[in-house]
Amino acid sequence: MKCLQILFFLFFLIQNSRAQDLLNQCVYLKQDKLIVETKLHEFAKDTALPANELIVEIGKSFLETPYVSATLENGADEKMVVNLRELDCTTFVENVLALSLVVKSGKGNFESFVSELQKIRYRNGIRKGYPSRLHYFSEWINNNQQKGIVNGSINRNGQKIDKSINYMSLHPVDYPVLKEHSELIPQIAMQEKELSKLEFWYFPKSDFANLYRNLKHGDIIALTSNIDGVDVNHVGIIIKRGNEFYLLHAPLSGKKVLISDNPITDFLKPASKNSGIMIARPVF
Repeated sequence: MKCLQILFFLFFLIQNSRAQDLLNQCVYLKQDKLIVETKLHEFAKDTALPANELIVEIGKSFLETPYVSATLENGADEKMVVNLRELDCTTFVENVLALSLVVKSGKGNFESFVSELQKIRYRNGIRKGYPSRLHYFSEWINNNQQKGIVNGSINRNGQKIDKSINYMSLHPVDYPVLKEHSELIPQIAMQEKELSKLEFWYFPKSDFANLYRNLKHGDIIALTSNIDGVDVNHVGIIIKRGNEFYLLHAPLSGKKVLISDNPITDFLKPASKNSGIMIARPVF
């Protein structure tokens, strides 16, 4: 019995030490920690909700949160940024997903949230410099599917295309870290080369009927791009109302988290730079 108690105590010390090490490498304000803890407390009663419904409810709790871009940029070393006060489209989705995972787990603490957020944001959950972040959302979907967090295989009901993804390496001046650290560009280019080898499945905007057959309430979606070298233009969370689908998202145009006034089809007009939609369905 004493041996079991000692092992349990050692395990507790190790886990606590790892959590503390992660927090020591974090960039956040007290307000961020308070927001996390408040939301975890608020949604603790909803652990039985299906993942898609929980994601929508937590997502709506961020309505009116200001849009701010580039909040993750802090140098080549890539410290772990936790910022729930200011969101762009990707950090909005990541924070909502991380909160949902923690609520479902029943752990309900800030350290668990940070751990889940890092797992979601970085390739194989390992943060090791700027290139370890999942900068391209198509890879984000693929990698988080491997982690068992989302399912992107639904996209195989759509269409497959070949596309070269290389915008970051060809336009480093658009990225503060790459602009300051050109030595990272070859590594980014290599990652882009590997990403371009992956099968790219999506629902083209030319076939709304097929898209609507496959969309579900609470899906995380990515608006795919017809711009050379770019995989995704924008991301958000689907809300179904009646027979229509709307987007819960953090758009630059709206300057805050909001629900689109018009259905998702409004983002897929013929003249838009969005070519269609990729789906990442929460499965945790």
